[in-house]
Order: sequence, then structure tokens, then C-alpha cells
Amino acid sequence: MSWREFWDGDTPIYANERHKLLHYRLIARGIVDAITELPRSPANAAPASGLVVLDHGCGEALSAQDVAAHCGRLYLCDAAASVRQKLAARLADRGNITIVSPVEVADIPAASTDLVVANSLVQYLAPPEFAGALRLWRHALKPEGRLLLADVLPKGLSPVTDALALLRFGGQGGFLFAAFASLARTALSDYRKLRGELGLASYEEGEMIVLLAEAGFKAERRRPNLGHNQARMAFLAIPG
Repeated sequence: MSWREFWDGDTPIYANERHKLLHYRLIARGIVDAITELPRSPANAAPASGLVVLDHGCGEALSAQDVAAHCGRLYLCDAAASVRQKLAARLADRGNITIVSPVEVADIPAASTDLVVANSLVQYLAPPEFAGALRLWRHALKPEGRLLLADVLPKGLSPVTDALALLRFGGQGGFLFAAFASLARTALSDYRKLRGELGLASYEEGEMIVLLAEAGFKAERRRPNLGHNQARMAFLAIPG
């Protein structure tokens, strides 16, 4: 089984529906914040002015409508066909949302995109896949566009740190007991098996900045990270 096949099926990652809803709401809020931080010209000063955003590795994107309200075109990309089908069915009436596969990202017009977000994606990409994604994102971005890599695993991050972050989120969000059960369920799932077999990509802060520079970006660490886990890293990069 590959990571793509794992995410194409039912996964034990979310403690319950409340966890999933709060997770996607928090991610959407972070993406909206990134949109509001984009440099604006007088021609695109309005909130829904025609800004183009790509959320690559979007998952179920339960709050995609909140992001779409702040841009002219929102591309949602996920590698799992079943996820794309759910997105297409749920968001069929959203005229400014387009569902694409990773292959179709190459069809986004060159230099047309204001913001690319890749949240909790990099750890599942082998180095050649990550390099290929960086080329696609740079091709799609406007010269003044922004790339936001978020939820990047730092080297040496303990699974215990991730678990404690989830429990804190569960306590704040009202699903603490479900979070405890989820951790036990995940420990017995294919996720743990795959993590042992395939591993997860992790990076030092300086290493990621160098990789982005080699791909044609000027990058810096961004705080806060998207989502609930501030032990993980985010980076903001511009073509340069």
C-alpha cells in the first residue's frame, strides 16, 4: 500500500466528526489569513477580486466555501480519487471552485496563481515527487505570488509531541475522550504500519529553505503553522 492508496480509503486519522470539522475550519481560517496577507494592487483590492488560490493536498476541505469567499478562483487538488469525487459532489454549486488531480495542476495557466498552499503534504512526498511539485507550483505562481508550505515535520519530532498536540486540541474542541481513543486506534492501523515501511519526510528548517532556493524560491519560516500543532513548521516562499 502507498500513501495515496491509504488516503483513498477510510482512515482512522480523525477522532470523530467534530475533530474533522474543527480541523478543516482551522485550516481554512489559516488559508484566509494567508490570502489577506497577499500583496494587493488597486486592481484587486476587494476581498473576492479575482485572486487565484490553489490548495494542493486539500483533503475533504470541509470549509472550502469559506476560502472561496475570499478569492475569485479556488483550485482544490487531492491525489485520492475518492476524495475528489466527494469534493465534486459537495461543491458542485460553487461556481468559483475547481477540483483537480495532481496531474491536472500542470494545466493551470502559467503565472496565473496568487497563492499555493500545501498543508500536511510534504511529509508524504519522496524527494523526487517534492521536487516535481515545486516545479509545478513555481510554474503556476505569479511573479509576486506566494507559496505556503505548512505542517512540515521537523527532524527529530517525537510522535509523543504530536499526540500531546492532538490531546490539547481535543480538550479545547470538546473531543478529548475521542482523541484518546483515536490515538489507540491509529496505533493499530495501517497508518502506523505504513509510517514504519515508507516513513515520513522530515526536514531541518535550514534544509527546507535551501531546497526551496534550489527550486527558485526565496523562503523564510512562517509562524504560526496552519492547524493545531505548532511543533511542526510552515514556510512562506516567493518566486525569485
